[in-house]
Amino acid sequence: MLGILYDIHGNLPALEAVLGEAEGDGVDEWLLGGDYCAFGPWPAETLERLRRLDNTTWLRGNGERWLVDPPLDLPAEQSKFVFAALASAIAQLPASEIDELVGLPALAEREDAFYCHGSPLSDVESFAPDPGVEDSRLLAGVKERQVVFGHSHVQFRRAGADETDLVNPGSVGMPLDGDRRAAWAIRPRQGEIELRRTAYDLAPAVAKLRDYDWGERVAQRLLHAQDPS
Repeated sequence: MLGILYDIHGNLPALEAVLGEAEGDGVDEWLLGGDYCAFGPWPAETLERLRRLDNTTWLRGNGERWLVDPPLDLPAEQSKFVFAALASAIAQLPASEIDELVGLPALAEREDAFYCHGSPLSDVESFAPDPGVEDSRLLAGVKERQVVFGHSHVQFRRAGADETDLVNPGSVGMPLDGDRRAAWAIRPRQGEIELRRTAYDLAPAVAKLRDYDWGERVAQRLLHAQDPS
C-alpha cells in the first residue's frame, strides 16, 4: 500500500493525523512529493518525522530548491513574505539537511505512474483543475501515463492531454481548495489511486505560525483553505 504525500509545509499536526490514518490502512511505502518544510510552523520537526518513515521515495519541490535558489521575480510584497519564510526555515535546518533536500530528484518514473512536483516541465508550473491549452506543454512529452503532481494545493483528478490521467493529491499541510482537512492519496498494490481527506486540529499550527513575523499569511490560508484576497 503506497501513501502519497505532497506539500506538507512544516505542518506537523496535519502530517501526524495523516500518518495515523495511513497506518490504520496498512500503508507500508511512501511517495513524498516535495515542499516538506518551508512556509510552515515546524520545519525541522516535520522533516525529522518524515525521516522516520520506512520505504520512501523523496522528490524535490520548489520549496526545497528555493532554499538555495530563491525566486527573484516576485512582486515586492510577495517577495518579502517568501524571503522571510525561507530564511526562517533555513535558520532551523542544519546545512547538511538543506544540501540533501536540494539534491533530491525532481521526477520519479515508476510502473504505476509518473511523479513530479508541479508538472513534468517545471516545479512551479502545475496543471489546473480544468483542461486548458497549457496541458500538452506542461506534460513535456509524457504520454499515455498517469501523472501525479502537486504544488497548487488543490486536490483533483481529471483526464489530460495525450491520453494522460492527471492526479493532484492536494496538500497535506496547506490545502487551498476550500477544504481545511489534510489532503493526500493512497494506492493499493492492485488498485486505483484513491484521494483522501483527513481532519485534524489546526489551532496549534495557526498559533505557532503567529509566532513568526511572516506567519499570519499562512495562518489565514489554514483557516480558510484558500489564499487571502
